[in-house]
Amino acid sequence: MKLFKGFVFVFFIWFTYALSPSASVSWAQEGQIQVLFLGDSITAGLGVEPEQAYPALIEDMLKVRGDYSVKITNGSISGSTTAGALSRLKWFLRAKPKILVLALGANDGLRGLSTDEMAQNLDKTIVLAKKNHIRVVLAGMKIPPNYGPEYSNDFAKVFVALAEKYHLSFIPFLLKDVAGKASLNQADGIHPNQEGHKIIAATVFPYILEQL
Repeated sequence: MKLFKGFVFVFFIWFTYALSPSASVSWAQEGQIQVLFLGDSITAGLGVEPEQAYPALIEDMLKVRGDYSVKITNGSISGSTTAGALSRLKWFLRAKPKILVLALGANDGLRGLSTDEMAQNLDKTIVLAKKNHIRVVLAGMKIPPNYGPEYSNDFAKVFVALAEKYHLSFIPFLLKDVAGKASLNQADGIHPNQEGHKIIAATVFPYILEQL
């Protein structure tokens, strides 16, 4: 019985640590600006090395400039939808991010989920960020026209409406100059390859700079 209790105690300590943000987040040093990316497989860098994903490339670009001390945390998860955005932001609040790049919605669109629910999910996440004095950069997304013009238009309008409502820094299309180009995407035609991530980094970089 004592052995069992000891095992339970050790497991509890390990489990608590594993679920703490410090277990998965590199804490910013004093004076550093923490930038948090919340996205799906595109931002997570599915199919490329972690250092080749566009958030890591942006961190490298900032280091080369040397103007700011910035720590980027990529809190993106492949397959995620906007439904998990709020809880994931709550998870990372202890890391005290100053800037949030919100890049979710692609999987909502590909699964044909309700654009009203998507808007509500993103809205709640933005509200939480603002309550915690986090500046938000919203990344817009578009879906192929085969989903029907009405759904495609409603989907794209969600991001525009939220950006206007909360006066956010807004990237109209995260995959600008990358989507639909075979040479910049992996074999699935959806996820950017290493060269594609370089272009996304160049697209997103100015929006990060204006928030610093």
